[in-house]
Amino acid sequence: MTGVRISRQHWASLLGELDQARRQRHLLTYRALLERLDLPTPAMQTLTAALEYLAALDARAEQPIRSSLVISQGASRLPRTGFFECVARLGRFAGPSDGIAAASWHASEVARVFEYAYPET
Repeated sequence: MTGVRISRQHWASLLGELDQARRQRHLLTYRALLERLDLPTPAMQTLTAALEYLAALDARAEQPIRSSLVISQGASRLPRTGFFECVARLGRFAGPSDGIAAASWHASEVARVFEYAYPET
């Protein structure tokens, strides 16, 4: 992570929220997650860094990317552009970060997350 820290408590809360969303087969918006986690400012940067770090951990463990459960509130219902840039750097996605390819990859990754049994942390 680039200079942004997240407390152990906030990290555990983030993992808990994502696990609950996965079990309930729900997606979370960035805004809802920020409100639930009550991160210190700069909250969005901290959340983004934490989600990218989690994506790297999942990729390294060859697991579906849990960060894919977090989406923008906009009409696209997709994660932000930075998410796709992150998973592209991790070798999980290739293509433009908006449009059909991104939407299709995201839908299949979310389905994989819903089906996957993550080890207890």
